[in-house]
Amino acid sequence: MASETTGLAGRYASALYELAEGEKALDAVAGDLKSLRQALIESPDLSRLVRSPVLSRDEQTRGMAAVLEKMGAHALTQKFLGTVASNRRLFAVNAMITAFLAQLAARRGEVTADVTSAIELSDAQLTDISDALKKAVGQKVSVNLSVDPALIGGLIVRVGSRMIDNSIRSKLQRLQLAMKGVG
Repeated sequence: MASETTGLAGRYASALYELAEGEKALDAVAGDLKSLRQALIESPDLSRLVRSPVLSRDEQTRGMAAVLEKMGAHALTQKFLGTVASNRRLFAVNAMITAFLAQLAARRGEVTADVTSAIELSDAQLTDISDALKKAVGQKVSVNLSVDPALIGGLIVRVGSRMIDNSIRSKLQRLQLAMKGVG
């Protein structure tokens, strides 16, 4: 099947998708990639490992292997990211994750929604958000959840080109701008 994804991240994501589909491990790999994306957000050290041009190919490969083993990642995810690291392409891993999850959602007939919250959401809250988005969009929605404590509270929801920012941080920024206009 021809893929619409282009560029480095798209090519890697397409290759991983085809391998995962062949091994019937799409859900396991998707779960690993979502966990890795969250770990990259939460860990400055892991982010540095992925982005640093100073670290050698071997150091990045060993570091990523250790992280994935500790996470209990699927063997295919470990092999794939090992190859990405040995090819010195870890700098693009976030884009690869996004492209893989978008391709998975598209092939399943889902729309992808990126939801950022200030705290970790419970399964019940996640289900409520998924149901509300499904009603609003009119089709099945795959939710990519991330946590950003800087939001203070509330949510930021992105579906396609639409974004709803209902975070306390944004409300405080709008209030600050309004107060500047008064004084």
